[in-house]
Amino acid sequence: MVTLEEKMAQHPIALPVGRRGLTTANILYHLPDHPAILQSYLWQEFDLAPDFPRLRKFLDFWTHELDGLLHSVTVSYAGRVRVDRLKVADVEFSLH
Repeated sequence: MVTLEEKMAQHPIALPVGRRGLTTANILYHLPDHPAILQSYLWQEFDLAPDFPRLRKFLDFWTHELDGLLHSVTVSYAGRVRVDRLKVADVEFSLH
């Protein structure tokens, strides 16, 4: 039988990420059909601070390939994820 610790160690977030850390970007952009209205998009990936090459590549794709004009990008960086800091939730609730 697999223990809880073994399950946690096999989870993708617990795999070695080197110098990468969990990066979250809250992207506000103008709707193409209604430019006065802002929409939010949340992007999350393991990336290298302080240059954030993956985020920059994504934002470059956005500006060249998508119609929604960027308004602002707020970036949060969690640093390296360690297995001993992970906690498993044994209960999940859903609200409708």
